[in-house]
Amino acid sequence: MDNSAIDTTTLDGKRLYYSFLAGAQRIFDHQGYLNKINVFPVRDADTGTNLASTMRSIVDTFIPTNNFSVTANALADAALTGARGNSGIIFAQFLYGFSSEFHGEETINVKKFAAAITRGVQASYEAISNPVEGTMISVIREWAENIQKLIEKIDDFNELIIASYEKALQALLETTKKLEVLRKANVVDAGAKGFVYFLEGMIDFFNHGELKKILGSRNIVKSQVAEGEHNHEEINFRYCTEAMIVSDNINREKLRSKIDYLGDSLVIAGSPRKMRIHIHTDTPDKLFTRLSRFGSITFQKVDDMVMQMDVAEHRRHDIALLTDSTCDLPQEFIEKHQIHVVPLSVHFGDTYYLDRITLTPDRFYKILGKSNKDYPSTAQPSFKDFSNKYNFLSTHYESVIGVHISEALSGTCSNSRKAAKTITNFTKMPIDVINSKRLSSGLGLILIRAAEKLEEGTSHEKLTALIEKWSKNTDMWVTTKTMKYLVKSGRVSAVKGFVGKLLNVKPIIIVNEEGRTEPHGKPFTEKGSMNMALRMVDKKIKNKTIWGYSISHANNLKTAEWFAEQMELRTGMKPRFINDASPVLGVNTGPGVVALSVLF
Repeated sequence: MDNSAIDTTTLDGKRLYYSFLAGAQRIFDHQGYLNKINVFPVRDADTGTNLASTMRSIVDTFIPTNNFSVTANALADAALTGARGNSGIIFAQFLYGFSSEFHGEETINVKKFAAAITRGVQASYEAISNPVEGTMISVIREWAENIQKLIEKIDDFNELIIASYEKALQALLETTKKLEVLRKANVVDAGAKGFVYFLEGMIDFFNHGELKKILGSRNIVKSQVAEGEHNHEEINFRYCTEAMIVSDNINREKLRSKIDYLGDSLVIAGSPRKMRIHIHTDTPDKLFTRLSRFGSITFQKVDDMVMQMDVAEHRRHDIALLTDSTCDLPQEFIEKHQIHVVPLSVHFGDTYYLDRITLTPDRFYKILGKSNKDYPSTAQPSFKDFSNKYNFLSTHYESVIGVHISEALSGTCSNSRKAAKTITNFTKMPIDVINSKRLSSGLGLILIRAAEKLEEGTSHEKLTALIEKWSKNTDMWVTTKTMKYLVKSGRVSAVKGFVGKLLNVKPIIIVNEEGRTEPHGKPFTEKGSMNMALRMVDKKIKNKTIWGYSISHANNLKTAEWFAEQMELRTGMKPRFINDASPVLGVNTGPGVVALSVLF
């Protein structure tokens, strides 16, 4: 592009968009570094990942037009929809305030740009419950104030952005002095650094008139990466929680008053029709109950900051293990072995919940018992859910192995595989995604064995081969109390269900070699179902060596413990775990089921 042929005293939609792409690329290039210097408000090492995800939403969802107003509003909407993390949502709110100044303009001049930047800063401060100086928001503010001064003598966009950069850089360096936590770690604020990277990308575009990858050695503020021991006392609230709510007229201050007490780092961005919420809390389930009173919840995200801090500072292995929420592993095992879990979702009409996070098993059965509406449904994690997770893992591990619920039962594994391929193409990090052909306690049992092999130093290639082998050597038996829920969920045909209801049949559900569920037998009582399952187990384990077994139950601990007693008599082993089954399993089978899994 020949800059001499462009009127640089005005800015149109396409040049705005492409300058954003250049800024986004700069963040993509340095997201790992931003993760490393992330110490405020919580040292959870994900600021780079969150900003990159926010930028990716812009890059992936918008085709530019010449009209500046249309472009600015589309950029703001894309950012709000895809924003992640404290910094991402603050940036999205800044763009929302910025875009609100435009009403159909084809092009703008520097004075209109400066006024819109000022409005963006105001909107950002309005969104944050407790603005802290020495962070991203103060760097944006000081940059905007400098823009206002510069337009008195500069009317050229290229010159304006370049000249304003020095003030942004100065404000960035001063963040270390303004916040004690930054001074002790000898780093600048990660979100503020991300914004300066973004400006550097824009400057590169305005200078060269074309999109290109910026050399990482240019215009980088060298900061020592924080080191040393840290503990979880630094985290006041464990879960970084986000939501999008949609309604006709949401009152921001009323919403703030209803949820502010649940945590800290509260940011509420967006318009009265669509708001993005970010908060650190210990009770995401309570938060979403409150939010549901204000409108439809169209997006949910909950990150465990304690886990993120552990990974950043005390990573146990070079290989990450990733799975989904149907594994039914006890939380203490997940935390001890740093297993990363992406949740499925459970939908009750227009309201949906994150499996095990915003919907615990206990609460699920309470809602199920009271619900007179349509039967709940389940949904696999999206491609973006997985790509965000793999993106984060790529900055902390050398490789990843994903092990998921049977592909014959859910699209979870497929979405994980697609996201893994995308992230591998971008980062070159090896990622293998395995279809376990199992679920529930069977999937959990495979992951326990994999985690223990990691402790022994097993290589990525060897572990992948072993997991494939263990999947084939894992058998599952699921006892039921009724066929009603199997019919409602579509796991058993209505005709078979009708006959089963008449006969009061309580079949055993097995998982075959292809990972599909099959009803087996026709016991008429729960006890009969339990005894039939044990007879099948006895036949299977005869003359075989058992590595271990595990049990999941859907609100039926008594039966689970009975199976544990019977299995201990037969094997001399205690179960590797007994745990509540995922609500996703409860949707498809109903309360009362017990899943016994054995790995040979």
